[in-house]
Amino acid sequence: MKLRTLVATLLCCSAMLAGSAGVSAQGWFDSKEDKVPPGLVKLREKLKDLKQDIKQKHRSVELGPRPLWLVADMDEGPLKAELQSCRADRMKPTDFSIGHRGAPLQFPEHTRESYIAAAQMGAGIVECDVAFTSDRELVCRHAQDDLHTTTNIVTVPELNAKCTQPFVPADPASGTPAQVECRTSDLTLAEFRSLKGKMDAFNPMATTPEEYLGGTADWRTDLYASRGTLMTHRESIELFKALGVKFTPELKTPVVDMPWQGDYSQQDYARQMIEDYVEAGVDPEDVWPQSFLLEDVLFWVNEMPGFGQQAVFLDQSPLAPETSSLAFMEDLKAQGVNILAPALWKMLTLDAHQEILPSDYAQNARTAGLDLIAWTVERSGPLADGGGWYHQTIADAIDNDGDVFNVIDVLAQDVGVIGIFSDWPATTTFYANCMGLK
Repeated sequence: MKLRTLVATLLCCSAMLAGSAGVSAQGWFDSKEDKVPPGLVKLREKLKDLKQDIKQKHRSVELGPRPLWLVADMDEGPLKAELQSCRADRMKPTDFSIGHRGAPLQFPEHTRESYIAAAQMGAGIVECDVAFTSDRELVCRHAQDDLHTTTNIVTVPELNAKCTQPFVPADPASGTPAQVECRTSDLTLAEFRSLKGKMDAFNPMATTPEEYLGGTADWRTDLYASRGTLMTHRESIELFKALGVKFTPELKTPVVDMPWQGDYSQQDYARQMIEDYVEAGVDPEDVWPQSFLLEDVLFWVNEMPGFGQQAVFLDQSPLAPETSSLAFMEDLKAQGVNILAPALWKMLTLDAHQEILPSDYAQNARTAGLDLIAWTVERSGPLADGGGWYHQTIADAIDNDGDVFNVIDVLAQDVGVIGIFSDWPATTTFYANCMGLK
């Protein structure tokens, strides 16, 4: 209500000021910059920001049946009872809920459709992983070399021929799998745009390109794969602005030698990603740039500090004393890193009673003053067998799908993470709303 009141006040003031300058209120909003009365430019920008803020806070959230289905699958206990009492019809978007590649549990990742689904499920922040094309345009892909598993490229002869390794059929007689590798850097932007996104999967024993496109896990679906609109990084920014969500782009580690084509350096690449937000007029406070390379994070911290303040260091190192110690965490903080994002299993451990607890890694990070973000829930498929790679340190405490809420609860309440990546943001949105998280 305060935002609405302030917007009304600004509208009133802008109309009065515009009227005193001989310009109608509507004319003022529609006029070009050089026709705006002096002193009103900042006021107009403030109003624009407030309208965007209202749009985000009041956009509708559609959770669907999955969160309550997961709650029903939980073991009996206080957490289940609390979640059962939650009003699922009063959900709001939350920055705690981060759309990992959009909503790839059921939608082709890094597509327009996947991003829209994540926003509809209340994700306050959505991820575009960033790779580059042969003509140095930035596009949304999880890896520079995944086009053969996430798009239809192998079935497009003229583009398949441009792949680093064009499709070679499997040989079932010898058990030799199909061979193919297609990179974003193999294609121009125009060629990339002509592709169609699909669920990330492949049939290793395919003898035809069409067969190779199969392989979707039985716990995912191809139901929504009939449309998979690929996006450039700049297009994702405009879409996210329209959806009222914030941004967490990840600079993907190149698989080609850098500098690319002799003069496109890693720093050029890192700078280009941030410059897209600058040119789009995005507030640095709404952007969490990520990288698995500490050098990228420190480049943003030192060279582009407005965006470096929220730069996220993605930690995929093995769990070891030297990379879990308080000294290691304090060194990261001293270099200017403020946010650390490891795989969720690194932040969790089990006690003698098989209860999930924060790990030494997590406690040392928090002691050093680092904020933490976890990845990724709803990515492991059915959890009855221990949750796979993402839950490896707590497998003995995972035996049903509903345990995802136990994991989220410990991450939120005990570890104190500021956000969680999810392949199905409705789950994290539901939890955050029920627990009153922002």
